Order: sequence, then C-alpha cells, then structure tokens
Amino acid sequence: MASISRRGLKGVRLRPAAGVPRTGCKAWSRIGALFLSLAFVATSLIAPNHAEAASPVITWKLENPFRFFIDPHDTEAHRATYRALGPTERATPVLAAEHALQSGDRDGWAASMFRKTCWNNNRFKCDAYDDYINPSNHAVIVEVTGVEDASTLTCTWLTAPRGDSKNPRGDAITQPCSESARFVVPYPGGAMVTVQIGGREVSKTLIKVRDVLIAGMGDSFASGEGNPDRAVRFSRERTSDYSTIGLYSGLTGYPARIGPWRDLGDKTFIKENARWLDQACHRSLYSEQLRTALQLAVEDPHRAVTFVGVSCAGAEITDGLFLRYKGNEWVPNPPRLSQISAVAEAQCGNNKTQPLDLPEAFHMNGQIPQLQNIVLRKCPQDDARKIDLVLLSIGGNDIGFSRLLANAVLSNVSLLRELGGWLGQVHGEAEASAELATLGARYKSLNRAIHSILYVPWQESDRILLVAYPGLALEGDGSQMCGDGNSGMEVVPDFQLDRTKLKLGTWFADKLHRLMRDASYEFGWTFVETHRRAFIGRGICAGLSVEGVSEVDDLRLPRKIDGVWTPYNPADYQAYAARQRWFRTPNDAFMTGNFHVEAGLLTKVLRIEPFAPFQLILASTYSGAFHPTAEGQAAIADAVVDKARSVLAKYGAGPDADPTGYTVPSPEDTPAPAADEPNAQIPDINSVLSKSGGEKGVTGALPAANASPAAAVPATDDDGKSGATVGVTSGDPSDEPPPEAVVGPPPTETAVVPSPSPPAEPSATPIEIRPLNRGPQQTQTSTEPAPAPASPPPDQEQFTPQRFAPASGGTTNAAP
Repeated sequence: MASISRRGLKGVRLRPAAGVPRTGCKAWSRIGALFLSLAFVATSLIAPNHAEAASPVITWKLENPFRFFIDPHDTEAHRATYRALGPTERATPVLAAEHALQSGDRDGWAASMFRKTCWNNNRFKCDAYDDYINPSNHAVIVEVTGVEDASTLTCTWLTAPRGDSKNPRGDAITQPCSESARFVVPYPGGAMVTVQIGGREVSKTLIKVRDVLIAGMGDSFASGEGNPDRAVRFSRERTSDYSTIGLYSGLTGYPARIGPWRDLGDKTFIKENARWLDQACHRSLYSEQLRTALQLAVEDPHRAVTFVGVSCAGAEITDGLFLRYKGNEWVPNPPRLSQISAVAEAQCGNNKTQPLDLPEAFHMNGQIPQLQNIVLRKCPQDDARKIDLVLLSIGGNDIGFSRLLANAVLSNVSLLRELGGWLGQVHGEAEASAELATLGARYKSLNRAIHSILYVPWQESDRILLVAYPGLALEGDGSQMCGDGNSGMEVVPDFQLDRTKLKLGTWFADKLHRLMRDASYEFGWTFVETHRRAFIGRGICAGLSVEGVSEVDDLRLPRKIDGVWTPYNPADYQAYAARQRWFRTPNDAFMTGNFHVEAGLLTKVLRIEPFAPFQLILASTYSGAFHPTAEGQAAIADAVVDKARSVLAKYGAGPDADPTGYTVPSPEDTPAPAADEPNAQIPDINSVLSKSGGEKGVTGALPAANASPAAAVPATDDDGKSGATVGVTSGDPSDEPPPEAVVGPPPTETAVVPSPSPPAEPSATPIEIRPLNRGPQQTQTSTEPAPAPASPPPDQEQFTPQRFAPASGGTTNAAP
C-alpha cells in the first residue's frame, strides 16, 4: 500500500476477478477505485510523514575535504575511520581514530601518506592545484536517496553553476539512480544540482562548499617532534657498540638499524634515518595542528580545509616565528623564512609578498632587542586570503624549559652536565625567572604581528588558539609527580631523574601555563587547556621495567646480552602502538627517531672526538625525548578541535543540518572542562632545593629500584687499553635479513667505526658544543633574509650548528 501511496492511482490498471461478468467490469472498477482511494487516504492519515520521509533527497560530500592531501584516498581513509566511530568514541574522535588506524598498520598510517602532500620544497604547492591557497572549485560526490528500486531506474543529473559565466548550464549525467555522481562545482559560488527521473524533477539542492584556511605556527609540541612519519626499523640480529672506553665504557649490545650500512654515520646509514614531512623542522603528519585541521575536514561533509602548517622543533617567538630559524636537523634546503613570513607567503597564494622593514614595530620599547630593525614578508591585503584559524603552541622555548629539564634529568656526575646539558646550558631558578619575565612582552608582540602582518581582524582575536603544554611527569590528582630513577632513560648513563629538581621544572611549567592563560585573556585569544588533565598518569614514567610487561609499556631499552635480546627483540618494536605513557622517553626516542648525523659532521664541524658515544646522545635526545607520542598529539588535537568548532560556528563556518546524520558530535558528547593542573600549592623553591636528598618515593607506575635495568655507571679509564673500541657494529650488513625474518646466529665479522686513541680525562680536553643550527651571531641578528634559492649540496654549504629542543619544544642558548 505504501508503494501505491507513493505512485498514486495513475497508471494502476484494475482487472475483474475470475467469474465476474464483463458487463460488470465498469461497476467493479468504480468500486475498486473508490476502495483504493479510501485506502490511500487512510494510509496518509495513519502515517502522514511516511511519504515525506521517503521523498527523494540529494546528499553530497566533498571528494577530498582535506586539500593538503593530494590523494583523495588518503583523506577517505581518515573520513571512513571517523564515520565508523561509535557515539562514545566521537567524544574524542582524533584519539579514537589514532587507535583505530594504528591497530592495523605496524609502521603507522603516516608512512604511506607523508610523501603525497602539498608541501614541496619549502612551499605550499603541488601539481593537484593551480593555486593551493585559493581554490577556484571543488570536486563533490552526490547521490540521491529515498528512491525505491533505485538500481532499476535511471537518473539524469543537471547542474547550474553559480558564478561561472563560461559554463552557465553545467554538466549533465545520466546513470542508474543507485550510483553516485561526481561534479566539479565552482568556489565560492557553488552550483544548483537537480536530479530527474523519467524527465520529471524529483529533487534539487544548492551545493556550496565552505573552505576554511587554518594556519599553524609554533615549536616542537606543535610540529609533532618524536613522531616521524616513517620511524627507524631495526635488525633482528645485528647490534651496535657505541663505546668500550673512557667514561662511556659498556655502551655495547645496542639495537642496530636495518640496511646494508657498515659504519655508524656512513652515508648508507644516514639514508636509513627517520623521515619527516619536513626533515629540518621534524614536522610530521602526527602533529596536533595537522590532526586538528584534518578532523575538522573529515567530520563535516560540506567543509573543505586548506591547511598551512609551519611549526618547527626548537622555535621561539623570536628565533622561529619572527626570525628565520633553520630547524632541528641540518638539511641542504632548510626553511627560507620565519614562520610569520612563511604564513604570509602562503596566504598570498600565487601572488608575491613584499619585504616590510619594521625597525620599531615589534621590539616593545626595547624589551625584545632581537626584534629591532627586523624585516618580514607581507602579502598585499587585496591579495591575501583571510585566515579562519591560527593555531599556536609557543612559549616553552622562550623560557628555556629544556634547560630546566636538563637540570632535572642529568645526574650530578654526568659529563653532559659538565658540558652544559646535551647541547646547551643547564638552567636553575634565576635563569628561568629572567626568561619568564620577558615572555609577556613577546606574546604581545606576536599578537600585534598576527593582526597587522597576517590580517586577522582585531575584533576577531578569538580566531587565534593558543594551546597549553601538558604536564610531563604528573601523577595522581596532578599534584604528584614521578620519582627518582632512570627507568625509560638507561640508554645513556648520564640520565638520572631527580624528583626534587623536577619539582622546580614543574613549578615553572605551572607559572608558564598561568602566564599563557593570562596572555590569552588579555589579547582575546582562545586558550586550549582541557587536554592537560588527560595527560595525568600518562607522563614520562608511565610503564614498568619488570619481566612479563607488555612490550609497548616496557620502559626498558632492548640490549643484547650474552647473545640474547632483553627484554624483547628490537625488530618487534612498534613506534605507534597504544601505550599507557603519552610522552617519549629517551629509550623511546632511540627506538623511534634514532637520530644520527654523518660522521664527518661531528668530527670536522662540531669537533667532537670520539664521535660514536655522542651519536648515542643524539639518538636518545634529538629524536624527540620528552615530547608527546602520536597518542598524546591526538589527545591535544581533540581539545583544540572542540574549541575550533565553536569559533568556526561563531563566524558562520559551522556544519550544515544534514539529512544523512553525518555531523559532528553534539555538545553533550564532548569532555567536560578539566581543572587547572597541577592542583597543588606552589612550593617554596628555596626550601625545596635546600633539602638534602629529596623525596625518594615512587609514584605512579615507576618500578622499584631493584626492578630497574642496570645502567652503565660512568667510570674513568686511565689505563688506555689497546683493545678498546668505539662504535662497533656486529654482523655483516650483506647478511641482513628482511625485518620480519628470523635467522640464525649473526656472522662474526664486525664493522668498526674509525676512532682515535682513548681520550684523556674530560677536564683536560674541553669540548666546544654549540646548539645545533644556530651560530653565536644568529641570535643577535634581527633581519629577516629575503627568500634564497635552493641550498647547495651539503659539502658546499657552510654548516651552522643547530639547537636541541627536548621538552616543551626546548631551547638552548648559543655557546660563546
């Protein structure tokens, strides 16, 4: 009856029943027609909305809503994952999607996608678009629902583009009604789309895409440091020996990379380095800024996102956002511009920016001397596309948080402490307080630049989202923290977490958090902080160092002892498996990023001899130690997405009411705001530091001392044994099996890294270590250089040492 109701009586032929005379046919026809009419009316009265609900409806979605991915299939993988989430999972969609994507991909989902983006040679350009920043059209997929027996009917699709004078009638497609159609609709005008069945219009809708521009700037917490798009993989049999002499004796039996390399730091070895979307800045697809933009794209079928992310590990507001900073890893073609200038260049699309000499605009009456007489790039306002959201994660490097962290994790007898941290200084209360005192002025200067250089309207300052840093080692209710020990850090004997000194760092982290919040309120920015509570109990010490623990939650580093890997074979390590901890430990960093540099760079430029032990330090710190994992980045992104939705909705870029139910979570599905962390009284730092020994209690999941792996104890080696080696690798690379293969004992021959004779006592041979990628003059200059052509090969370019950013995008000062 419902079918008849939809078709009506037209075309329904009535026949007399068997045995009824033909002469009564007309009479029976009248009776039958009357009966069917009454039945149709009754059906309409009983279910008045049934026919309306089943009326044909056109639904549509963007083919590729995240335009930064040039392959629509990559975006669809994320969109399909989001759509498969349940109501509870959609409360934290990015984290839930991260778990779903990683569960079926050992190498991580980004490994197959990061080469197919619109980031090319330090510019936002790709062959998929004539102008990535300023789209002229979008491809959409349309279908019609509510048509019975759609596979047996033929639909004709007609389009009438708006704003396209060259093609006013648009395209027409005839195909089965069960199939979807693809159209390219102009932007921003859109197109009216009509569907006909049998020459009769059954539905029509206006397809108009909302394309939002999202810019991301900041430091290592924003870039995704610690989470390369393609992590390093390890051999099942080979091992690496970094040193058997001097203070670093006993550095043997370490995991060795796959590949046919023979010496640590040789060219073949370096080719197996972890790979990043941006190698210099250690920026990856796991970045919370990119995940935020991606989520906003896939959750709304009618919204496209154009993403411009330029965050760089090690960046500060001065050196990084205002001034050119060459990144966290040396490459032949480092960033050409400061982040503000890079966003301005992107904002211009295919148009040209102009250099702007600003001698007095941003130094804030001399409070920021580095910003005197600077030159920034700026797009003419008529050519600049309006930015819908600016995502920021910045400030940690400006107060030297990594130097505070170095103070907390380097043992008092550490050679690294004597040398001033792993690549810079070790800070205490006085130094951090001095840096903190100038941070407010830096935020004010940044606010001025975002409005005046990037054209974010002053009355729309809430489009700027400043993201808080999560707590590194908070436990319990947020007032407790990790205890003393080296769990998760035994990769290098210098690491020894000191809980008393960690309190100092936590105290300053809380002061930084409060200052960031106050600055956001002062300038009208949107402050994102709800993720901080989610990190409590998931800090640097979350895990165990005892037998029987799951490999992913085991804090220990695999070592080969007496021919047996303990606690597990490094070839089985999964960098992106779900873990209790959301921060990379130094052990995790070694197993994930495993950063090394070419041997000649250390010996010729940094003048470090012997270089093999220093490679181990780089591999365990420069690879993202003390930074959020991919899960941590996803948890941060969920908090940012929640705030971003509200801002976009306020300015008319929220989701449409869609009949398919393909919409974002309702407000009641989102997590409640978190309380301020840490929820504890600020201690008297002087009294804390004056205590002898400090508290030795272990909080959270940190194991007891007798359960921790035995770390190599630094010891002097005065006898200079002739058989000592530095940088030995066991196993012939020609016999390297595939990563999954299980093979017999390794060959006996070794590949030895050339090393000098055993070094003298450290005090007798001072070593000059400068922060990587910043010479002493670079921090003093305040002039933004003009864009330069591609850099020459490595052997032709003068290398400028970089700086390391181990925590909160950490930073160090240039050595004198």
